[in-house]
Amino acid sequence: MAAVTVGRFEIPEDELEWRFSTSGGPGGQHANRSNTRVELRFDLGGSDVFPDDVQRRMLDRLEHRLVSGEVIVVVDESRSQYRNRAIARRRLAALLAEAMVPPVRRKKTKPTRASKDRRAEEKRHRSETKKLRRKPELP
Repeated sequence: MAAVTVGRFEIPEDELEWRFSTSGGPGGQHANRSNTRVELRFDLGGSDVFPDDVQRRMLDRLEHRLVSGEVIVVVDESRSQYRNRAIARRRLAALLAEAMVPPVRRKKTKPTRASKDRRAEEKRHRSETKKLRRKPELP
């Protein structure tokens, strides 16, 4: 198997750690005896594949998924270890690609004159409604 490509960066095979176990679920004796479940680990915190700023952004965005600085992807969808490995590679690449995209900055906007007028009119209308609920003033 080859390296995992994330955008213009490539994670070499030696930085990926694979673990295999029985997947359970349907499949009978095959599922009980074959190590088809795949766990792919990548040490994002200890890797030097990505530039520092990109790596920091990825660590921040993936902090809820990290275990000791490692990104872990587990796949047991297929009865084939080979297919599960391919799915795990794709998921890791997609996860890291999404995490490295810089957040879009919000552009400040001002309310339009029409929206200000609508808001003022609504406030006047609300005020009138509340005035009508009061007890009448006695002379």
